[in-house]
Amino acid sequence: MSTAAYAPANVVRDLQELNALTGGPDGARRLAWTEDWVKARDFLRAKLDEIPGVTYEMDECGNIWATLPGARPEAVTVGSHVDAVPRGGWLDGVLGVMAGLEVLRSAAAAGTPPCTIKLVDWADEEGARFGRSLLGSSAFAGTLEIEDVREFTDKDGIRLDDALKAMGVDLAQAHLAKRRIEDVKAYLELHIEQGPVLESEGLAVGAVLGTVGVERYTVTFRGQAAHAGSTPMLQRKDTFSAAARFALLLRDVAIRHEGVSTIGNANCTPGVVTAVPGVTEILVDQRHIDADTLAAMNADARVAAQQAAEEFGCTVEWEQLWRIPPIPFDPALIEDARAAVREVTGTDRALPSGPLHDAAEMARMVPTVMLFASSINGLSHCIEEDTPEEHLLLAAEAFGIAVGRAIERVGKA
Repeated sequence: MSTAAYAPANVVRDLQELNALTGGPDGARRLAWTEDWVKARDFLRAKLDEIPGVTYEMDECGNIWATLPGARPEAVTVGSHVDAVPRGGWLDGVLGVMAGLEVLRSAAAAGTPPCTIKLVDWADEEGARFGRSLLGSSAFAGTLEIEDVREFTDKDGIRLDDALKAMGVDLAQAHLAKRRIEDVKAYLELHIEQGPVLESEGLAVGAVLGTVGVERYTVTFRGQAAHAGSTPMLQRKDTFSAAARFALLLRDVAIRHEGVSTIGNANCTPGVVTAVPGVTEILVDQRHIDADTLAAMNADARVAAQQAAEEFGCTVEWEQLWRIPPIPFDPALIEDARAAVREVTGTDRALPSGPLHDAAEMARMVPTVMLFASSINGLSHCIEEDTPEEHLLLAAEAFGIAVGRAIERVGKA
């Protein structure tokens, strides 16, 4: 693919057009498995129809695949997702889709590429409606346990299985999406960082080393409910105090290991102002790019929880909710991405991704890399999500160069 033919301005134009169609004062309106999401995908299909030689189809889990045949059947795949969280931003996911659209557009204009090029719009990356993130890409990767999610419901009580059927997707057949992996030799994705690192360092674009591992638990402190007025402070078995002490200790654990830890929810029982909480249940999320360090964080967190429990006369129990190991990206593609960023910006920054992405599922199967564009104030999943236009242009340009190098490599293999 000729890098000169790749036009970053087209990426920004397409993003602005889609935002005019599915955005507004309340933010993005692209919740998966809704009519607004279909409207966004119809916008993508209309853009694909304008590119000579490109065909597209929906696979068994609702992912949209667009294909530009090349001189060889081996394929470089680019993509991301058009779905968004409610009241989300205008760039999350769709930046990668529109950057991939421009890959197809520019490659088709330059003639037959040396290898096949595919663009994928993954279905329901966010999991915002039914709670299962990376739905389409995990089905493609074979990591989706269908029976575990079939009965998931949204806030209106609609089953995931029924919502997918309404969109022409049979969940029982979702695993068949994996058949399309055979010719895919590389996957590249452009995304906003969704964090403050690049902006804080004055950088527009960075290469991504991989996605962090995640350990997620319910941690339950058990003590004794008692009257709030008659129970002296030093005679209480106050589970919320234990949880609060643990929250501060957990912060220290994360800082010490250069990872991140979060308590996202606390639920007290009996949950009234006149009673000492006899049970407090919290949700704990821990993340790190290194598997051994993540394991050490988890071990230290358990010690901290036990220390906090004993200090307040309580016990503590851990129940694992979900985990995913750190997933490193491909070294050769990382170097391609770093070289492309250096060529475009004169800077060289590689960083891990704290959020999960569809690229994490693809990296299980094929060489994969991501590039990040900076995020203003590190904000995402909110109306305020934004990136300076000049950074979008630089990120798209670097992405085009990195994809071009991957296409050349696969075309010569």
